[in-house]
Amino acid sequence: MPELKDILYKVSLTSSYGDMTVDIKGICFDSRQVKPGFLFIAVKGTQSDGHQYISKAAEMGAVAVVCEKSTEEIMGKATVVTVKSSSQALGIIASNYYENPSEKLKLTGVTGTNGKTTVATLLFKLFTELGHKCGLISTVENRIVDEIIPSTHTTPDPIQLNELLKRMVDSACTHVFMEVSSHAIDQERIAGLKFVGALFTNITHDHLDYHHTFENYIKAKKKYFDELTTDAFALVNADDKRGMVMLQNTKATKYSFGLKKMVDFKAKIITNSIEGLELEIAGKTVWFKLIGDFNAYNLLAVYGAAVLLGEDSDDVLVKLSSLKGAVGRFELVLPGSKKVAIVDYAHTPDALKNVLETIAQFRSGNEKVITVVGCGGNRDKTKRPMMASIACRLSDKVVLTSDNPRNEDPMEIIKDMQTGVMPTEARKTLIIPDREEAIKTACMLAQDKDIILIAGKGHETYQEIKGVKHPFDDREVVERMLRLTSN
Repeated sequence: MPELKDILYKVSLTSSYGDMTVDIKGICFDSRQVKPGFLFIAVKGTQSDGHQYISKAAEMGAVAVVCEKSTEEIMGKATVVTVKSSSQALGIIASNYYENPSEKLKLTGVTGTNGKTTVATLLFKLFTELGHKCGLISTVENRIVDEIIPSTHTTPDPIQLNELLKRMVDSACTHVFMEVSSHAIDQERIAGLKFVGALFTNITHDHLDYHHTFENYIKAKKKYFDELTTDAFALVNADDKRGMVMLQNTKATKYSFGLKKMVDFKAKIITNSIEGLELEIAGKTVWFKLIGDFNAYNLLAVYGAAVLLGEDSDDVLVKLSSLKGAVGRFELVLPGSKKVAIVDYAHTPDALKNVLETIAQFRSGNEKVITVVGCGGNRDKTKRPMMASIACRLSDKVVLTSDNPRNEDPMEIIKDMQTGVMPTEARKTLIIPDREEAIKTACMLAQDKDIILIAGKGHETYQEIKGVKHPFDDREVVERMLRLTSN
């Protein structure tokens, strides 16, 4: 059982009062989880301030408290340590408490607006195929070798994260690949972690409900690279105009990938079809199962990272060519069906544009594109008209529907989206708030060879309405309807 002073290693303290050698039986930042012998870290969250619950934590048996401002009422009842940033301290404390698991792993992080899940998942699959025991921390799922652990956040909180990494160490994992969200960076959820490498895919309009400005969003991503150490590598997409910005202040060794510029890892698209991609990489022509220009970038990021992690270039290309992408990412539902249906997680304007432009490349001219799209509630409202505008511009028919309305009225979300629909495009737009009915309608409207895109939810197996998650899977609804309407 660690002593308080040991798990405060590398934490910047501003003051302390009480016994610093007290044994710590557990750590938490939610006062409801406090048990006798625990350390409680008071963190200012987006919804509430943990400093309001310090007295309650002491009453429940906390033997020590870490906070940003000391509180007189618990002096003498528990050891009190003050710090400049409780959020940062939480990450470092969690790492120390779980014996700094990231230092015993080759931990590679992937950040960016689009492509994080695909890149992290492909890296996990690739390194597993190359004979390594691996861990995965992603939006879709967390993995410890063969064990699947449901995912609740793109990046877990620091305690869950370090506990997960500790389990990976105990399972003899050597490599871990994780998505690193802008929220996690801003909230210091990755503080205390040791990364051997960081990847940047791209950055586009997203999460302005949280970051407020695009500049703040960019800064959050950049902060991740700024804090890398000299023995890490930083690999960025040079074709994204903010790619090289990420490298400006990093101490890590700098590398780039892309299709257009002079870079360290370059590819050329030879063939791009509904069956897959043929790319020229490192002087080799290789066929991949993934589809679309955006996946050429994802594959290149994976290839570059694998080589930087010490793998043989030829082995990487051979194994990578056999892999499928992440669930719900440009996923073809019921291949071979008379109607083509694609489910994709595209929930940002740029992601939706990428998917629809990729679909346009596969059209021979007669097929219609029918897009079902919604926007999440209690999230960035500014992207709603943009999403509808892109869908209308690049589709023959658009069904505006619900995504995860959360605590908003679905019709109010759809009204926001409608402001992006030009009067000349209104005639090809349907409003069907019920997502299942919207998908069914799209499938019934489609003729043979038409392409149906169901955008926004991808891998998700629920729909969140008024705080309740109801079972719902786009892929199941689409497959059921295809079987009914393709006969």
